[in-house]
Amino acid sequence: MTPSPPNWSALTGKRVLDLSRLLPGPYATSLLADLGADVIKVEPPTGDPLRMAPALFDALNRNKRSVTLDLRTDEGREAFLRLARTADAVVESHRPGVLDSMGLGFETLHTANPHLVLCSLTGYGQSGPYADKPGHELNFLGLSGFYAVPGSLDGDVNRPGVRIGDMVGALHAALALAAALGDGGEGGRQGQHIDVSLSDSISAWCSLFAFQQLDIEDPLTAGLVMGDNALFTTADGQRLSLATFEDKFWRQLRDDLATDFPELDTDAYDRRGARTAAKTEVNALLTKVFAARDYAWWEQRLDAIGAPWAPVVSRPAELLADPHAVARGLFARPAGPDTVPQARFPVGFGAGLDTFRAQAPGLGEHTQELLTE
Repeated sequence: MTPSPPNWSALTGKRVLDLSRLLPGPYATSLLADLGADVIKVEPPTGDPLRMAPALFDALNRNKRSVTLDLRTDEGREAFLRLARTADAVVESHRPGVLDSMGLGFETLHTANPHLVLCSLTGYGQSGPYADKPGHELNFLGLSGFYAVPGSLDGDVNRPGVRIGDMVGALHAALALAAALGDGGEGGRQGQHIDVSLSDSISAWCSLFAFQQLDIEDPLTAGLVMGDNALFTTADGQRLSLATFEDKFWRQLRDDLATDFPELDTDAYDRRGARTAAKTEVNALLTKVFAARDYAWWEQRLDAIGAPWAPVVSRPAELLADPHAVARGLFARPAGPDTVPQARFPVGFGAGLDTFRAQAPGLGEHTQELLTE
């Protein structure tokens, strides 16, 4: 028996038609689906291109149903409008104007269902000089201010492997939809068009840090790079992260390690400002110290003194073996052959939430069921 959506969630019972493809839109709707929304993935007969990457597709489309419609035909558009009359929201990721050209723009949808919320998730939004430009995650990241914030002592900023430019926009889309799908009080929910720009989303995030450097010629003097909040390599080549941002953690570290490392026995760096100003010297000091012992020694010692440290995961298998992730049940391997582990919805609810209620649907698996409801 398939587990039921959570009966406590405000999203349970809300129907979302998902026209989006690839990563950002499907991730946004996957969060809604995890929390109970009835997400119907509307795919062309050829399917979402991401089906070519089954593991990622499965993780982004669990708890959804799939219907195939050819929206280039009158029959397909009419079927979609019938579904829209039963829905609370539509999510799409076409370029601005494409949905209108198909005869399925906001005005048409609003006429069919005045309470419908349309969420358009695009690279640069529905307006502005970049609105019609093509773009991908790296473009949005480059424009965002991400590369204006140094992450290391040499001032370099490297591109992250995780597609954060896409994921941040998806989170904003999910949050906006959750807010807009409320019942709306006495007059009922107001239908509206939500304009989510992936570029705006990542820029808003990165600007919190980039703007700390306004009118500062050398960004390394802005205080965001620190010598003690860094990664260090132990004698046996393993890495760990140390984050002695607060003075109390630094003093505890240097007091408890001074016997083994006399070079730490100084109060010169006891204040955050002093450690940041001397970041190069502090980093060199800690680099030498950590290189003097194997990882196992540091693991035992840093835990014993309550230091803010953590191992640095460099292989995917280490995620599954981490005892904290195991204890919290963060990852699970869905049923079926050759499946890849997935993360549950990463928030604990006292009322309970079963994230893995249903696997990603086959292409068009629920077409007949939905069109004859």
